[in-house]
Amino acid sequence: MQPTPAELAFDSNAGRWVVAVAVLGSGLAFLDATVVNVALPEIGRDLGASTGALQWILNGYLLSLASLILLGGSLGDRYGRRRIFVLGAGLFTGASLLCAVAPTVQALVAARFLQGVAGALLTPGSLAMIESSFRAEDRARAIGAWSGLGGVATALGPLLGGYLVDAVSWRAIFLINLPIGVFVVTTARRHVPETRDPSAGGHLDGRGAALAALGLAGTTYALIDRSVIAGVVGVAALVGFLLAERESPDPMMPLGIFASRQFTAANLVTFVVYGALSGFFFLLVAFLQISLRYSPIAAGAASMPVTGLMLALSARSGALAQRIGPRIPLTAGPIVIAVGMLLMTRIDPGDAYVSTVLPAVLVFGLGLVLVVAPVTSTVLAAADARHAGVASGVNNAVSRVAGLLAVAVLPAVAGLGGSRFYDPAAMEDGFRTAMVVCAALAAAGGVLAWLTIRGDVLEPAPAETHFSCDVAGTPLRPASRSRA
Repeated sequence: MQPTPAELAFDSNAGRWVVAVAVLGSGLAFLDATVVNVALPEIGRDLGASTGALQWILNGYLLSLASLILLGGSLGDRYGRRRIFVLGAGLFTGASLLCAVAPTVQALVAARFLQGVAGALLTPGSLAMIESSFRAEDRARAIGAWSGLGGVATALGPLLGGYLVDAVSWRAIFLINLPIGVFVVTTARRHVPETRDPSAGGHLDGRGAALAALGLAGTTYALIDRSVIAGVVGVAALVGFLLAERESPDPMMPLGIFASRQFTAANLVTFVVYGALSGFFFLLVAFLQISLRYSPIAAGAASMPVTGLMLALSARSGALAQRIGPRIPLTAGPIVIAVGMLLMTRIDPGDAYVSTVLPAVLVFGLGLVLVVAPVTSTVLAAADARHAGVASGVNNAVSRVAGLLAVAVLPAVAGLGGSRFYDPAAMEDGFRTAMVVCAALAAAGGVLAWLTIRGDVLEPAPAETHFSCDVAGTPLRPASRSRA
């Protein structure tokens, strides 16, 4: 018998099943966002891909994911979060098979687009299932566990990808999704309670989804291929998207959700910091392989300490943010991340891993621990609980758009266009430039958090108490605190 929504305890067997399914499902999407990075050099050599083609292998996935993730959150709120989550997991599994058998780079990019569509259904439902299934006092712990274990999946990507590329082929990084996807689909149907927003209704916002996709596609194409026309079309479509959302009776991104200043602030911090993180993960494993001559598995293993730190400390980070407020962790975390990125600029060919790469990775990982769980909890706490799917979708869309833009822009900024991506000396210089840029972005995110995030946003609002009296008139009641 399935548990009742919004009443699960974190330490219960039913609660552990929900967290496990949500982590494995979102882990599919998170893993593919990083596992492909370590395989890019091998994919490029096997399929004869240029730097631009490699960017599209990453951005094809991020583009469809970011364009449709809001729609995915809206579908979950309307038709059931578990139902849309399961649909996304099944579609992701099929798309992974298409990626594994792709004969050309064009076919691989197309299959990656389809993976992104599936991820847009899968990802927001993962977090919304947790937000809407657990009792209020256990949500922060559940979200912290989801964030930490999801971060582990992200960090494991390079190691797993490196091993599979070395031992089998780059195609194996997609085949590994098949058994996980089947397990997620079957287990979710048995152990996850169905939840939805009872107030959701009306028509789906197809116009908004189309304008968002066109806007992101146009701007991304303009940044990668230097097309002014595509840029103009993309910007116009994004403006049209905002206008359409304002006018639509059933928008997939209700602009009113940004009336909460804390929700807006947390998403701005997410955009800046996750842009820096995406640039870092995009180039690190390529730099280690191309300039430092690491094997794929050695390049993937280089970031393993991040996995250990996320696994050991993320739940504690979520609890710390609950106790002292998210402002301090979200200020300190991005600045520590920036220090780790600057330490990366000291790495030279021939340097020992322990003396140069490891210290930078450890510092970076500690900063990441301070960011992931608190920023997720802040976003969800600042939004109405019945809009959990939309809030999760907005935050995921923000992080994916940040990654999309970082991958599109960073190679040009770092001088790694064309065939220079595969040149060891050019990659070495470009990586250093890119790390300085990413460090500046991360530090800016810390400053932004200090200026905009409140320390009390994670505190539960006091229950509204009604008082009655014998005289005629409106009953007196205490003022409720606003999260705006």
